[in-house]
Amino acid sequence: MATGETMTIPDQKNLNLLYTLFCDDVRLEAGNKLSFMGVFQNIMVQQLPVSLIKFAIVNHWQGQGSYLSEVRILTPDRQHPIVVSQPTRFEIASGGYADNISFFVNVAFPTAGRYVVQTLIDSNLYKEELLTVSDVAEPEMLGTSESVN
Repeated sequence: MATGETMTIPDQKNLNLLYTLFCDDVRLEAGNKLSFMGVFQNIMVQQLPVSLIKFAIVNHWQGQGSYLSEVRILTPDRQHPIVVSQPTRFEIASGGYADNISFFVNVAFPTAGRYVVQTLIDSNLYKEELLTVSDVAEPEMLGTSESVN
């Protein structure tokens, strides 16, 4: 999989993941609006290992029904979890939308690489995305992008 590519597992009935955001923080504002702080698509630092004090993964869903969601980040070799969220139940009214936000604290990325962010629904893998972590000595891992994600 190339940088920024995602892999989607076949959809559950009546459920569609519209987008996933990685960011530093999420706040609930007046009018039930969400504010996303520090949105990013990869992590580039001066040196590794690096630890993020706070890290949020936002999944925006469309559909209907009740689901159990989990998010986990695996090492680039897929052998070890870096973090795993607690399972969280969410419901979507018919034709509606829902946001599921997983907050993590003190997330340590020990080495450069393409970490695997997995979203599970009802304990089944639903989607995978790559999160590239690199230091300034390895900028070639990031690739280039023509668009802002």
